[in-house]
Amino acid sequence: MPFFQHVLVPVASEEDVEATCRALEPYLDDLERVTAVHVIEKSGGGIDKAPMGKRQEDAAEFLATVEATIGGRVAVDTETYYGTDVAETLFEAAREAGADGIAFRARGGSRIVQLLAGDLAANLITDPAVPVISLPDPSR
Repeated sequence: MPFFQHVLVPVASEEDVEATCRALEPYLDDLERVTAVHVIEKSGGGIDKAPMGKRQEDAAEFLATVEATIGGRVAVDTETYYGTDVAETLFEAAREAGADGIAFRARGGSRIVQLLAGDLAANLITDPAVPVISLPDPSR
């Protein structure tokens, strides 16, 4: 990613953190800074998926894993954000961090799951506020 010196990298779960760090690995020498972000999705008045304390603990764990995994090769900032629209929240985080773009790993799932749950990848690449880079699947 020679055109980007600072990327925002969203991480969603323990498995996602590991796969995202592996996918980002080949590009670390070209980067000066990575801002890792976990978005705690708020329901906007409905019932949240899990207790807030647990979600905050999970976020801290995911972000610590990013720091431990790639922090020796590139400067890493970590942030937890809260929002009802994950893509919009990531664009806000990128602007606040001064990131050149967002580097994300598309997550699997059937089309029906993506339709029902909302496809974050589609939301990120449709009219992005900053450049968005889709990282390749590290297992391929």
